Amino acid sequence: MYGIFMESLVIFKLYTGLKLLLILTALSWVYLLFKEKDKRVRLLLVYAPILILALFLFPVSRKAFVAAGLDGETYYRVLWTIPMGIITAYGACRLFAAHRRIGLVIASALVILCGSYVYKSEYISRAENLYHIPDTVIKICDRITPDRPNATVTAVMPPELIHFVRQYDANIRMPYGREMLVARWDYYNAVYEAMEKPEVVNMETLLEATRADYCRYLVMAEGKRTDVPPEDAGLVLLETIDGYRIYEDPVTAQVTEQWLEYYENEEE
Repeated sequence: MYGIFMESLVIFKLYTGLKLLLILTALSWVYLLFKEKDKRVRLLLVYAPILILALFLFPVSRKAFVAAGLDGETYYRVLWTIPMGIITAYGACRLFAAHRRIGLVIASALVILCGSYVYKSEYISRAENLYHIPDTVIKICDRITPDRPNATVTAVMPPELIHFVRQYDANIRMPYGREMLVARWDYYNAVYEAMEKPEVVNMETLLEATRADYCRYLVMAEGKRTDVPPEDAGLVLLETIDGYRIYEDPVTAQVTEQWLEYYENEEE
């Protein structure tokens, strides 16, 4: 039990960084503990956070989390339910209620000074568009998205793009997603095995897998090596966008169109 408690404590430390912003939140929490009189606010911003943290650190909670079939690596997400930012902001608003302008300046300065420049992180980059995903993904999705309303299409995407495709267009299905990128989950997918595992892709094996999953489009990086050119295997190169080649499989395309026509006739 002690070992599980220490692991949870390390997770909490990594999540918060134990930096100045956490101290700022803690100070706001202490202020609200003594000054906030509204029972509903106290329940949400004073009692609930400390209860969630206590349950998070309680070893049995993590055991129950894993026993429920959830991944222990995502246990840190329980901490998302603690509204740290809201506690800090509301505490500042209550403290400077009588001096709003100077309070805004002081609170903003404290948040800025206690925080860090987000673009220093390797995981954060400046947004290229309103969707906050790479422009390349938008161009590729717009090229293959179905013209018919509410129609879907299946496309094989390189691993580096799949996170963004599902955020941008729900009408573009993929035979595999993030689950294939986490080795410890040990998932199996025939398309992924044929597309990503070998250094040189066997086009016959790949097409057998993609056609079984009705993949109409295959998006490949220009550096992807294949035993024969995809065009010789029967694919049609539609366009090259920012270093990615978009292929259409005529065999699957024909089947897909037949299905769409059938369903449209049934609706009529």
